[in-house]
Amino acid sequence: MRINRIFWGAIVALLSLSFACQTAAPPPGVHPGPAANAPRQQNNAAQSQDTPAPLPDKAFKAEITLVDPPAKLRVGQKETIQVKVRNASEVMWWSRGARLNTRPDNKFFLAVGNRWLKADGSLLTNMDGRYGLPKDLAAGDEAQVSLQVTAPKEPGEYTLEVDMLQEQVAWFSEKGSQTARTKITVVK
Repeated sequence: MRINRIFWGAIVALLSLSFACQTAAPPPGVHPGPAANAPRQQNNAAQSQDTPAPLPDKAFKAEITLVDPPAKLRVGQKETIQVKVRNASEVMWWSRGARLNTRPDNKFFLAVGNRWLKADGSLLTNMDGRYGLPKDLAAGDEAQVSLQVTAPKEPGEYTLEVDMLQEQVAWFSEKGSQTARTKITVVK
């Protein structure tokens, strides 16, 4: 019985101390600023750091460069191309959509992907190569990604278009970002 009273007394003391620490004024000389006692705002930037979530619209800004793309491929040929990606926004890009993302479906991951366009500019395929960013990119940072593409099954003149995407959210070009394009002749 005496041990129970001591135990519960200690628990109450710890809870009281914890509450006092959360509501106590800062020590002399420390100025917490106006937001210190304000409730935590759930904004896209904070949310994207801690919880996987869609990027805010202003984050969908990328500069994409193709490094020595091929001019000619054989029908159905698989080719690995090098793509440089720079974060041209002022928002941190978490490669997994947050500091940690344990989802089994890759939702919110950031990736480089490609599409093939016909000679007239219409879409041939939207689902070709995809490769996730190898690291998180702060504003202005860049990374190089190896992207495997597969040439169309019919010979002809095509445009290979490379874009960034946030998986199951949007292609960056849908939010106004520029893609990288190159003409490729596909032969038998």
